[in-house]
Amino acid sequence: MTKIILNVLKQTPGAFSIAALLIANSALANQVSVEQLANAQNINTNTNTNTQLPVEAQNDTASEPELPGDSRLQKLKDPSLEIPGTELEQADPMGQVTSVSQLSDVQPTDWAFQALQSLVERYGCIVGYPDGTYKGNRAMTRYEFAAGLNACLDRITELIAAATADLVTRDDLAVLQRLQEEFAVELAELRGRVDALEARTAELEANQFSTTTKLNGEVLFWLTDTFGERAGARGTPRSENDRTETALGYRVRLNFDTSFTGRDRLRARLQARDIPNWSGRDLTNTLMTRLGTDQSNPDDTVVLDNLVYEFPVLNDKGNVIVGLNSIDLDDFMPVLNPFQSSGGGSVSRFGRYNPTFYRGPADTGIAFQYTFNDKFLVTGGYAAPEAENPREGRGLFNGSFSGFGQVLVDLNDSLAFSIGYVRNYFIKDDVNLTGSTGSFTARDPFDGVPTTADQLGFEAQWKLNEHIQIGGWFGATWARPEENNDDDDDITIINGALTIAFPDLFKDGSLGGILVGVPPIITDGGDDDELKDPDTSVHIEVFYRYAVNDFIAITPALFVITNPNHDEDNETLWVGSVRTQFRF
Repeated sequence: MTKIILNVLKQTPGAFSIAALLIANSALANQVSVEQLANAQNINTNTNTNTQLPVEAQNDTASEPELPGDSRLQKLKDPSLEIPGTELEQADPMGQVTSVSQLSDVQPTDWAFQALQSLVERYGCIVGYPDGTYKGNRAMTRYEFAAGLNACLDRITELIAAATADLVTRDDLAVLQRLQEEFAVELAELRGRVDALEARTAELEANQFSTTTKLNGEVLFWLTDTFGERAGARGTPRSENDRTETALGYRVRLNFDTSFTGRDRLRARLQARDIPNWSGRDLTNTLMTRLGTDQSNPDDTVVLDNLVYEFPVLNDKGNVIVGLNSIDLDDFMPVLNPFQSSGGGSVSRFGRYNPTFYRGPADTGIAFQYTFNDKFLVTGGYAAPEAENPREGRGLFNGSFSGFGQVLVDLNDSLAFSIGYVRNYFIKDDVNLTGSTGSFTARDPFDGVPTTADQLGFEAQWKLNEHIQIGGWFGATWARPEENNDDDDDITIINGALTIAFPDLFKDGSLGGILVGVPPIITDGGDDDELKDPDTSVHIEVFYRYAVNDFIAITPALFVITNPNHDEDNETLWVGSVRTQFRF
């Protein structure tokens, strides 16, 4: 039988090859000895010939009957496997059909229609029932299978002997040979290309950077300048003229992202930057002019800027984040503001996010995120800026720290908000309540005395349509000194902003942005009313990130600070910039 089937597959094209292969697999799996077949025939002698085959209940769409997985392994003399008589054995068949359309229950939408059409119209070895049906969904007996296979093999033998036009002829072979000779050059060239591709692939596999690590990077070119008189603060008087010159800075980042399981990520980032900090006493003398990413003492040094590992737990409902270097709180807690990115979002330090909430003491820390469902994400964690320092008053638990928690609610595709709390402690001479934004007094109101603060942050975003999104944030801080504490009342610092984003403005991947806000300001001095900022500054920012392509973006931007340092005696300051971002 095996040799016959192989010859059939060699001599017959397309559809019957598939059908013959399916039949062959079944036939070979169910082969029995002649003695077994004889015994099976004896068993069937007294069988009621009117017994019907069990038919599986049919749905609106046809399905194949489910066969017991171990039925072929049982002995044929088992009475439970007696072979029933069939309709094919009890009635004369309809006879050979010449067109599949003669079978009333066969439709062009049936999954096996093409194969059946080929067997009927090309090979003529399929018969139907007297009522003009094929009954393709009913089970078949081993006898029916043997009869059908024998009929098809006989027909194929006739076709091969007759050398019909549908089979390969000598003329066909001659045409193929002529075509092969005619396109010999092209075929040789194709073989050469395939060989070259195989060689290049082998070389890449042998010399690839890593099987687990991907490299991606970003380069910023940043042209910037400020316009206006230097602000007065910290004992330095305001100037009568502009004290700054146009500067061109840069930042380079290389991210090495490694995955060990396909669902985790270890990121190691190298960074070098030289972008001016405009807040120097000899420049603008205000924290409100700082850029989204700058450096107080740039020295072009390449440093390990980020080292963090995150992995899923609890059937992917939970996520653990462990950061060991240069981690900020926004690396642990999600930010809703679309202007967050330091390379592709707001150009100002204040405009990226709530500075009192996301810029607490950090550098090393751990966080746990848990998703209750598609709408609620809860985050909690702890961070410290000098976890590696073993000296007294430092370390992971005895120095400055931030303990934080946040709940993010994603109501639908258009509306989301978050609320969070951060507990901060700052050691002596290292107090920064406002993330180096707002007034100098708000940053360190107690002149370097160790300080404890409770920070509250609320943020929301509302997507009006595909091209307009409005939102904003509000932050409140209550702080108190921890040494020589004669104060019975906390000071209060607030900040907030309203944002309007225009995704895909004029071009896919571009982003327009408008932000209006109040940088951190002391509104209540507690027991010392002189700590209260005298006036109110307003931050107004406009930028447009134009996506040249998927890898290059250019962002012209301008932001304005009224009453710098929350002091109306200071003149308005303007900061302009053109930032070019390259990603790879």
